[in-house]
Amino acid sequence: MNEKLSMHDLGRLSSDEFKATSKNKIVLVLDNIRSLNNVGSAFRTSDAFLIEAIYLCGVTGTPPKPEIEKTALGATETVFWKYFKTTQEAIDDLKLKDYYIASIEQAKNSIMLNQFQKPAKPLALVFGNEVYGVEQEIINQSDACIEIPQFGTKHSFNVSVSMGIVLWEMLR
Repeated sequence: MNEKLSMHDLGRLSSDEFKATSKNKIVLVLDNIRSLNNVGSAFRTSDAFLIEAIYLCGVTGTPPKPEIEKTALGATETVFWKYFKTTQEAIDDLKLKDYYIASIEQAKNSIMLNQFQKPAKPLALVFGNEVYGVEQEIINQSDACIEIPQFGTKHSFNVSVSMGIVLWEMLR
């Protein structure tokens, strides 16, 4: 019989242990994400996958805000984050650090997620605005565009769902 695990049984890291643990060399770049709930989900998902950092850009909200904390559930205290006035500034920073830049977007010549080969160098994943997606200027500077295969009538997933799908695929 399957029995639900208790919080103790899960054996999760403490905040201090999380901060001291080696992280997956992935940075999430949030390009003008307007929903604070989506920002909170990015933190919670990044904590779950031991992501190196989140770069919050443009209109993307920053902690501390109750709407972020509602979905982050404390992950704003564990996941490193940095704010950039523009997404371009974040991309410039990542390029200086030799990150491979991949925008998650439906674009000409995009690579389907299930066919993407994760690069050997650190990876930055750019997730765009809920309505407009990733800025074209940022797509132009990306090393690749990754598209999540879809089979229904809707043209996209919610951005927080996209983050979970892409990170799972990158780390499995």
